[in-house]
Amino acid sequence: MNATYIYTAIALYFIVGTAVAIYAKRDMGRGVSDFFIANRTIGGFVAALTYSATTYSAFMLVGLAGLTYIGGVGAWGFELIYLSGLVLVAFFGPRFWLAGKKYGYITPSELLGDRYQSRALQAVTAVASIIFLIPYSAVQLIGIGTLMNGMSKGAIPFLVGLVIATFIAIVWAYMGGMRAVAWTDSLQALIMITVSTLSLLVVVYGAFGGFGGLFETLETKFPKWLTVPGPGFFNHKAFVALALPWFFFCLSNPQVSQRLFIPKSLGAMRTMVMGFLVFGFIYTFISIMWGLSARALIPGLKSGDLATPSLLALDIVPVGISLLVMVGITAAAISTINSIILTLSSMVSQDILKVSNPNIEESKLYSVGRIFVPLFAILAFLFATLKLGLIAVLSVASSAGLLVIVPSIIGAFFWKRGTAAGAITSIVTGGIVAFWFQFGGVKPLGWGPGVWSGIISASLYIVVSLLTTPPREKAEEFIGYVNGALKEKNAI
Repeated sequence: MNATYIYTAIALYFIVGTAVAIYAKRDMGRGVSDFFIANRTIGGFVAALTYSATTYSAFMLVGLAGLTYIGGVGAWGFELIYLSGLVLVAFFGPRFWLAGKKYGYITPSELLGDRYQSRALQAVTAVASIIFLIPYSAVQLIGIGTLMNGMSKGAIPFLVGLVIATFIAIVWAYMGGMRAVAWTDSLQALIMITVSTLSLLVVVYGAFGGFGGLFETLETKFPKWLTVPGPGFFNHKAFVALALPWFFFCLSNPQVSQRLFIPKSLGAMRTMVMGFLVFGFIYTFISIMWGLSARALIPGLKSGDLATPSLLALDIVPVGISLLVMVGITAAAISTINSIILTLSSMVSQDILKVSNPNIEESKLYSVGRIFVPLFAILAFLFATLKLGLIAVLSVASSAGLLVIVPSIIGAFFWKRGTAAGAITSIVTGGIVAFWFQFGGVKPLGWGPGVWSGIISASLYIVVSLLTTPPREKAEEFIGYVNGALKEKNAI
């Protein structure tokens, strides 16, 4: 495809998105709560779209499609594990929202630090989130760079794609904080679901005459891609190691759990959950079918991550449709990296700077938080240039590292005996193990880091908590308030 077409499409997308961001930031205050969580005023429909856009990133139409390309329908089960984890949002979402509104929490780390009465835990959780979310931010940039490079057949260098994506993310997140991100997310979510549906229909009916023709082709030429464990990528141990962190994604990833603070009411949160469920099921189906279509049409690719850009470069896909899909994937990636850099910046402000200087003025916290928005985007850009592996696998690797925070979150709401020492030990040790196992290729008993990080962090949290003294007064107050408020509002 002509590179000029791609540049023009991205420019139009940027202009429209910027106009939306400018509109969204009107009447925005200069407080920390306003900038990072929109002062808890987001309605249900916008909350559903921003949650969907934040969650479903370049991982889907590039990463999940690529995973399907190399591993078959096992990827469908793997992604449905994540969707089934939505039960955690339905269960923990009201609890996060009530606690955040009562105690004024801005970040999930702040919730943990207050609940366990430990500033050290608050800072440790923030640092762990930064370490493991930078690679996930880089994944979004890699997706865009790979897509533009592949669609243009090399005319647009991979590095140029990274620069474009980083620039857009910085502008929108810095401009209006959560309000701008939520509104641009809404635009991007609608683009994602609309153009991906249209493109799938064009490919399936144009190349195979319909879904029946697609599956007939797969059954004839690639039957293993329709079976489990499939052609060899998936086995039960690989599947569990990938799926386990994905199930807890909504709690472990702070850019997602921070979204639980932003709805204006519990009713808006219910709308958010239901909207995301519908969006997620449709988008997952589209991504899987996209990957299977690529396997049937272009079976000789060296990497699964090339499936989507190579498919879009085929003559069967009209130029206009290809450009729309490219914009849709770009939108998915930009929405996610926007949310990540905004969340990480809020953690620097609230969980590191404020912890070290509790009396600091809010205006300084606000200023510092905004400064870190471009800094984290640039750091993600530098990491993306390394191109460390498959987009899907790198995404799950980040989630495996963040999984170590989950035991402390569950304990915060349900185990009064949990302690800060237990939480810190589980996060630090589990995080080191996750990092070592992932990048060192270590798999004890054949199980990947996604399994071991969860087992080790949960075990350490329980054991160390039993050996140390809990903050009983705060635990009684916190858990008692949340449970009482839920019963009062009939939210259980």
